[in-house]
Amino acid sequence: MTDREQQDVLLELLNTTPVVDGVVQDRLADPEAARSWQQAHGGSGTADELHHLVRARDTLQDVVRGSEPATSLAPLLEGVTSRPQLTPAGVSWQLEAPAERRPAVDAVMAWSTLQQTVPGRLRPCANPECRLFLIDRSKTNKARWCSMAVCGNRMKARRHYQRTREAAEQPPTAPAAASPAPERALTHDHGIAGPAAQN
Repeated sequence: MTDREQQDVLLELLNTTPVVDGVVQDRLADPEAARSWQQAHGGSGTADELHHLVRARDTLQDVVRGSEPATSLAPLLEGVTSRPQLTPAGVSWQLEAPAERRPAVDAVMAWSTLQQTVPGRLRPCANPECRLFLIDRSKTNKARWCSMAVCGNRMKARRHYQRTREAAEQPPTAPAAASPAPERALTHDHGIAGPAAQN
């Protein structure tokens, strides 16, 4: 698979624990569903492979959210080696890992590639009630939501409701007291100001 394809698989793996009707779901918890997912993404579908894959998913989720350091991924790479491979294009390095651990290792390597090439582009959805992630490949790098149509609109509506409620809860502002009208001097026919005139 290309780097882009591996990154897409990583994103799909991270997004296997969505929130549905307020409850966190695990799409890899059911053995049959997990086997189908593994095989659809290049795995063998064994229980041992799933164990390593779920471990990698959970750790990567914590790392991307910032609740765990990147060093927590180290146990997932224990025993993994690389060897040089010569081709007409030059030297490349081929990762070697036990077959049952390969999908988990590939997920960690896809995360590493994103960190090195586009750091910060893999991130959690900005909706605090959402557990999904996104890869922002836009030029502006300003995407915040896993889906603008779902989380984006939901959060905008929530902010609008909050502003409206706060405005309604504020006490009415008392009207400003009217300033007294300035005293006007009376002018007699001869043009002398009346109250201040002296004979």
